[in-house]
Amino acid sequence: MLGLLTAAALACSPPEGTSSLLDRPEPVIMIGELHGTAEAPHAVGEIACAAAERGPVVVALELEDTLQPTLDAFMAAPTVDTARATLDGSTLLNRAVQDGRTSVALLDLLARIHALKTAGRDITVHLFQPSSLTRDDGLDQAWYELNMGFLMGRARQTRPDARVIGLAGNIHARKTPIDRYPDLGVPAAGHLPARETLSLKIAQQGGFAWNCSADACGVNPSMASYDAQTRGVILTPPEDGGYDGVLALGPWTASPPMSGED
Repeated sequence: MLGLLTAAALACSPPEGTSSLLDRPEPVIMIGELHGTAEAPHAVGEIACAAAERGPVVVALELEDTLQPTLDAFMAAPTVDTARATLDGSTLLNRAVQDGRTSVALLDLLARIHALKTAGRDITVHLFQPSSLTRDDGLDQAWYELNMGFLMGRARQTRPDARVIGLAGNIHARKTPIDRYPDLGVPAAGHLPARETLSLKIAQQGGFAWNCSADACGVNPSMASYDAQTRGVILTPPEDGGYDGVLALGPWTASPPMSGED
């Protein structure tokens, strides 16, 4: 039975084109999402699974760096049930604003990484949302992006032998500035060495996501700005040049908060 469970944990089902993506030389792959979908964390888990077949992997997540000890305890737990118990009382479950980052799909991603690690893969989690500098400090967003970029880079610097697979909001994963947001400056991923960093934007193909609008946080529709039938990794930069390619996962499904809020 243990052998069957281990085999199931090690079986990967990544998006089409993942093999070509992992053949690329860049050690850092950043994936930009719209928070609160079921598809984005699942795809990251399966890409990380495929990468772990080739060598060490660090999965970098846009969660506050103060949660790192909690996630380290999660990954060190002997079973998935004891792992989930390490989250009790943490800000991962108890949040004033549910913006989609701490979704059920994110919990499933963490469980996927835990299963891979328990099965013997060299895989870890690294958190890079800055907790020491916020946009409420009177500083431009550019400073926040700079700090986030530094924390992203720590994933590479602490494990130079590993492939880094990162998941962040699509603005943070972008490599170039956006003219209409002058206070943004260079996005977080743009502060990483260009030669070592490949960035993909998850295509908007319709569906729904749990995120925050101007009025409230909850299930919101997503526009379809990309062919809804396309699937997989497309290593062709979008027209605006902010990313190195696109990850098409189809229309999105909203993933609610792991806290059980609805």
